[in-house]
Formats: sequence, structure tokens, C-alpha cells
Amino acid sequence: MIKLKEFLSYSVNITEDIHLDVKTILFVILVFFLTSFFLKLFKRIVNRKLDEEDKGKFKAVFSFVQYFVYTIVLVIALESSGINVSVLLAGSAALLVGIGLGLQTLFQDIMSGIFILVDKSLHVNDIIEIEDKIGKVDEIRLRTTRAITIDDKVLIIPNHKFLTNSLFNWTQNGIQTTEGVEVGVAYGSDVELVKDILIDVASAHPKVLKSTVPKVLFTDFGESSLQFKLLFVINNSYEHLTVKSDLRFAIDKKFRENKIVIPFPQRDIHLIKQEK
Repeated sequence: MIKLKEFLSYSVNITEDIHLDVKTILFVILVFFLTSFFLKLFKRIVNRKLDEEDKGKFKAVFSFVQYFVYTIVLVIALESSGINVSVLLAGSAALLVGIGLGLQTLFQDIMSGIFILVDKSLHVNDIIEIEDKIGKVDEIRLRTTRAITIDDKVLIIPNHKFLTNSLFNWTQNGIQTTEGVEVGVAYGSDVELVKDILIDVASAHPKVLKSTVPKVLFTDFGESSLQFKLLFVINNSYEHLTVKSDLRFAIDKKFRENKIVIPFPQRDIHLIKQEK
């Protein structure tokens, strides 16, 4: 028994004012074990009441809260064991300031991630455009968001970008989006025939929704051509580049078959001969 007390009372002098003994270490370990147990119990209870979509979001937020709770518990446990934590913090003030400056962006990303998860401004499978980059959201983490671009590349976005930059969410109001293809034809072309061809081409494409009839707008009298815009609706805006490409191929083919010319810019040059 005496040896056990001596073992528990054995201490190591970290500084002149801070002494760490075995019983303090064991006490801190016990406190951490109990904290971990109650946190897991709390997580299990909350998960039972959440939908599948919200479970992933809660997991990300909970991981941050977990680290915060462990830090508070550690400080309280050390203070309860008679260790003056304020002395330790004061001695490490310069180091903590340096670490704080280095972790400033990290905490900014984490707080931004919490805001994104809580206010539900972004969801998995949303198609977003940020800083001229387009991708489908694959995973929302606490610090970063992972998206897959149209050319199948992985885009890692720090979460603070969503708060400091303009974000275009293509699917926020639903998965259906209206897309457009612009084309110009030569002056003198049969504009009604052009309209019919554009509508027929769009209606024949399997990815264009049949529930909404495609529209053709006569947008302008251009310098070298009559300008038209074909509007159509698809239910997967992530494929808009492929659909537009298919339509352009089909439009070019139909125009050639019907002798409709897509002109290129032309200029009339008048030469004036000056007599000497």
C-alpha cells in the first residue's frame, strides 16, 4: 500500500511552478475515458433521431465539437488536480500566438463548414460554379468540400471560399435547368424554317425534356447574320455541355441539308483612287 502511494505520488518537475505526478496522469486519463464514453452515447442518441441526409452533416459538426470538449475537459482536469494551467499558458504565450496565426485560415474553414452544414446552403450532388470552376458536390467535410468536375477531375474547395466568393448553385431550385444554344444564319434565310429546324433538333434529343416545348428567340439583327437562340430544358445540368455539343452537330447537319448558311463576319472594302 505504501509503495502504491509512493508510486501515485511520484512527480516530474516540468517547471518550477508545475509538477506532474502519476495520480494526476491517471485522473486525466480517467476523465478522458468518461468524456469519450458520454460523447459516443450522445452521438448515438442524436443519430437515431436524424434523417440519413443529416447524419453525415452531424458527424462533421460533432468531430469539431468533440475536439473542443476534450480541450475544455483537459483544462478543467488539470486545474482540479492542482496544476496552475494559467502559468503554463502564460509561459507559452508567444508559441500560442504563432500557432493561432498559422491556424487562422484552418478555423475559418471549419466555421464556414459548420455554417454550410447548418443552414443547408449546399448539399451532396448539387452542381455548383465557383471561381469559374464547375463541379458536382461529392462530399462536404468540416474543412473542405470535394467536387467532381465535368472532365472527371477532383476539385477540393476550402470552405471559406463559399463565404468570400460568389457561389452559383445550379440545382438549388431543382434539378431541371433551362439551357440555350445560339446560332446565326445569313441574311435572306427563311427564318420560319430556321425556327422549325431548331425546335425539331431539340425535341429529338433524348436528354431534352418533352414536358417543356423548346423555344426559339430571334435575338438580334447582327452585323453579318440573323441571331437566334434555342432554349430547352434538361433534368441534369451537369450534362449541359454534352447536350449542347450534340445539338450543335445536329443543327449544322440540318442547316446543310436545307441550304441554310451559317455566315462568318464579312467586311466590304472600298478602294478610292485619288488622282494626282
